[in-house]
Amino acid sequence: MNSLLKFITCGSVDDGKSTLIGHMLYDAKLIFADQRRALELESKVGSRNGLIDYSLLLDGLMSEREQGITIDVAYRFFTTDNRSFIVADTPGHEEYTRNMAVGASFADLAVILVDATKGVLIQTKRHTRICALMGIRHIVFAVNKMDLISYDKSRFKEIELQIKKLCLDFEFDSIYIIPVSATEGDMLTKRSDNMTWFKGDTLLSYLENVDVTDDLLKDTGFYLPVQRVCRPDRTFRGFQGQIEAGMLNKGDEVKVLPSGEVALVSEILVGDKKVNTASKGQAVTICLDREVDVSRGCVLYRNVMLSVGSLFDASILWMDDEKLVEGKNYYLKLGTKTVPSTVMKIKYKIDVNSGEHIPAGQIYKNEIARCEISVGSPVVFDEFKNNREIGCFILTDRVTNMTSACGIIRHKLRRDDNIVAYEMDITKENRSAQKGQEPFTLWFTGLSGSGKSTIANAVEKRLFAMNKHTMSLDGDNIRRGLNKNLGFKEQDRIENIRRIAEVSKLMNEAGLIVLTSFISPYAADRENARLIIGEDNFYEIYISTSLEECERRDVKGLYKKARRGEIPNFTGISGKYEEPVSPALTIDTEKISVDEAVEMIVSLVKEKLGI
Repeated sequence: MNSLLKFITCGSVDDGKSTLIGHMLYDAKLIFADQRRALELESKVGSRNGLIDYSLLLDGLMSEREQGITIDVAYRFFTTDNRSFIVADTPGHEEYTRNMAVGASFADLAVILVDATKGVLIQTKRHTRICALMGIRHIVFAVNKMDLISYDKSRFKEIELQIKKLCLDFEFDSIYIIPVSATEGDMLTKRSDNMTWFKGDTLLSYLENVDVTDDLLKDTGFYLPVQRVCRPDRTFRGFQGQIEAGMLNKGDEVKVLPSGEVALVSEILVGDKKVNTASKGQAVTICLDREVDVSRGCVLYRNVMLSVGSLFDASILWMDDEKLVEGKNYYLKLGTKTVPSTVMKIKYKIDVNSGEHIPAGQIYKNEIARCEISVGSPVVFDEFKNNREIGCFILTDRVTNMTSACGIIRHKLRRDDNIVAYEMDITKENRSAQKGQEPFTLWFTGLSGSGKSTIANAVEKRLFAMNKHTMSLDGDNIRRGLNKNLGFKEQDRIENIRRIAEVSKLMNEAGLIVLTSFISPYAADRENARLIIGEDNFYEIYISTSLEECERRDVKGLYKKARRGEIPNFTGISGKYEEPVSPALTIDTEKISVDEAVEMIVSLVKEKLGI
């Protein structure tokens, strides 16, 4: 079989993943002579009393060699007479589960190692579920360290039964269970005299011949996510990207999502060469016969069913050290499109042992969950079971840019199809012109007692005296009405700020200048408020009064209660406050008076209004 197989090795820590691949490459003579010699020399000062330590071929980091574990994903390319391979040797330690998931995202097949002395462990189950989540449909379970149990057939059969029970929860296309010894080389590249009772293929032979063609993903049509619009001059406009499915010919009719426009292909370029046909896997530039609305993240397609929407049901692997709660906001990258997104609802998390669905309000690192996600603007997607390329996504933290989760789309949420925006005849511009002002939001943030409400109230009085149309939204007042049903847990605080941002946006659209006074302790929530209200209409004003001064004032007596433990999650005491990085203004009320603060803010407003 002259084809490429991409596979990973995974399993629990110290199951012998690196050793297995290293020994297989060594025995099959798939390494260079200098690598072979270096391995033999390095092994003399290793942990095997001078015997060859095959894991050194893949564990290249100093910390990996010191600890004897894999930390990062090691990729290795090799070729036999029958097939080419790319293997990703992934870490087994729970701390590095995210690294394992990265390796799984590219693979067609997974080799999951099981320690014969321990059987199926929790991490084995977790990795099996992650493989299924990432769309791997072909699995090899290598029961390793058979030499340590004297090649006991009955013990292998016990573990084989454990594996078969585990796999009942999944719909893998193929499962192969094989006994091996990674250190001794049994059943890696040649049959074992120690296990004549096993009649199956060796591991390398099986990998050379397994058919990983996925009938579900056979190309029935063409589509290309646009990665870049190429416009070197006014005479040329091409749409660049990689063809993810099907074939395209010059003269074909294609549609554009999300706009739905139709055009003919006038030119196809591969590199700088014009061609008449291009197919899956090729990076191309496509020119159309007329001007259409296409930008990065759009999709060109024909003869395939794709969805456009902003709400979908998804399964995710949470990889962030910070827990996930409902209402948290992230950037979602799907295909070539990156959009703001919100985890609207956590439906349940999945027990890695039993597969049981457990109700959960928050998700922690390395947990798998089912949730509902909303995105800020419509995206083109498909169900993952039909299409891997635009059926999977990643979530990144808006503040740190850390990858927080990877996930797959289960299905579009039906209610998304039933919500249609109504275009009003009277616009924001009409209302602004009627009031003779440019609407925007002054977002006051800071600790309780810092002076937010006092300063916002004084600023509004000045604006009112200037005949400006304003509305002030204060934290305590809003919680007595609109947000009466919200508490002070993290998810409630997130929802509190989201609602205020939406209300501020509506008031800005009514032509009003809005002043909000909220602690809003989380940077991500303030960033989300900025995105909701609009970059040009949002001015963050940080009242930077110190905790010591706020606690000394304690105008509401809240700090005393918090110190006594009567108020949980109180910002500054038992709850964190994330200071703004680049606010429009920073005001320290320990150093300047209220009047001086008002002058600073009014000057900002006048600059905004151009007066």
